[in-house]
Amino acid sequence: MNLFSFSSFFKKKKKHLTVPDTILIKKLKKLSSQSDLHVYKNIKIYHHKDAYTIPLIVMDELRGIYLFETKEWTFDELKNSKIEKAEHQDASENTLAFENTQSIIQKKFNELTHHDGVPIFNFLLMENLNASEYEHLDSSFKELLPQEKIIFCDATEADIFKKLQEVSDEKENLLEFDMILNTLFIQYAILGEHSTFNHATENQKEFIDKEMQGIIELSGNYASGKSSTLLLKAIVELFNKNAKKIIILKPSTLACDILKKKLLEIVEHAIIEVDLTDIEIITPVELINRHLHKLKKEKVHNIIIHPKLMKKSFDASEIIMCDDASLYPIEFIEYLKHIQKKSHLVLVKTDVESSQLQTNFRTQKQEVHFYKTKPHAKAMQLISSYTQKQDEKILLVGNSLSIKKLKDDLDLYITNSIIILESSSSLINQNFNNLLLCTYSDTNELKVDHIILMDLCFTSENEIEYAFNLSTKSVNILYEEDCTEVKNLRIKYEPSTQE
Repeated sequence: MNLFSFSSFFKKKKKHLTVPDTILIKKLKKLSSQSDLHVYKNIKIYHHKDAYTIPLIVMDELRGIYLFETKEWTFDELKNSKIEKAEHQDASENTLAFENTQSIIQKKFNELTHHDGVPIFNFLLMENLNASEYEHLDSSFKELLPQEKIIFCDATEADIFKKLQEVSDEKENLLEFDMILNTLFIQYAILGEHSTFNHATENQKEFIDKEMQGIIELSGNYASGKSSTLLLKAIVELFNKNAKKIIILKPSTLACDILKKKLLEIVEHAIIEVDLTDIEIITPVELINRHLHKLKKEKVHNIIIHPKLMKKSFDASEIIMCDDASLYPIEFIEYLKHIQKKSHLVLVKTDVESSQLQTNFRTQKQEVHFYKTKPHAKAMQLISSYTQKQDEKILLVGNSLSIKKLKDDLDLYITNSIIILESSSSLINQNFNNLLLCTYSDTNELKVDHIILMDLCFTSENEIEYAFNLSTKSVNILYEEDCTEVKNLRIKYEPSTQE
């Protein structure tokens, strides 16, 4: 066997082969379940216009990153071989021939964190060579690949763990683990509160990586990152050229604008080049009216499915993603299935009981207070109290009559600017101050610190639950008389110490 240059085996290839779960990889995965190691196989790093597949990478929360190459060489193939070292090869302490991958990783860290990030260590998995056979190889092989850089096929889990630990002492100033992951794997960086990012759960990763086929459903609990997961899926599909255009549906103009802002924030964090005009965020009514326009029918102002819409095809987009699908009429969901029967459809629903996404990304638990009282007077008192706190957003939700009367009275006593939100109006035309009033149908995509709920009786359970979960700090339920809606909330959320 003639090995001209060992580094040639590590050059970037046009196609990346899938790394199988060999015995050594299985040992690494088992080891990770018992330690601070995290194994990622065939994972992509997105950077500007390119995507790079790393066959195997292991994260050590205490030391840094381990990069692995897998080789199937046997002793018979290597015993009479000599290895010539490439002239350009870096002979630094921690480098075998992984320069390309290391460079990409360091560029990602430099652009996002403004430093080189974390230490990177390189290893070779020799699936068909054991430690005793290595001793009989030519000295040129041992010089280029020292024994401490190789995991042999007969290595035990304890041997592997010891070898990984010996490359470095624990680092006290290592970046937070989630920051490392969210810097490298932007496709799994879930946008959370206050523009922070959380690393995706396994179910979220599975959804983002899943091949688009017909109708896909994603269900999640409140605050489980459903919308961010949907946006990441859209970005990945576009980046990988699986679609030229994607439509995302949100219930209102305001909700669309808020989601567009979130999309921009995610793309800016990712430092990848995606044409945002290829992701169109619109309301269901806008989609319906496009179809009606094609059929030369009059526009509608609400979600109304004309019978002819269900008989005619409509090439709206290769992929339609419907966020908050549980808030729409069944007729509209059936309409989406009809127009996308030859394309792809993603339905995102809120499901507390049997959701795929159970993790709650809230940083703190909401305080819940029930007040059986005169709602108008109590609302005035609570608002007066909350407005003393600086930079905290307060939202009061009720019917249109209640919020109009409250605004008239609050204007006389509160110096803060009071805004009645209009979900049919765009974000640029509304001043998001620290005190907002709106109806239950206008709450989509809002996030506040404190929420006050009134007029719950005769409001739909879905709307109440959605509004209830908008706040990050406290929820206040005001009611004068008991009703089914209030009783259901008390059963689910009332604390042991009642108000």
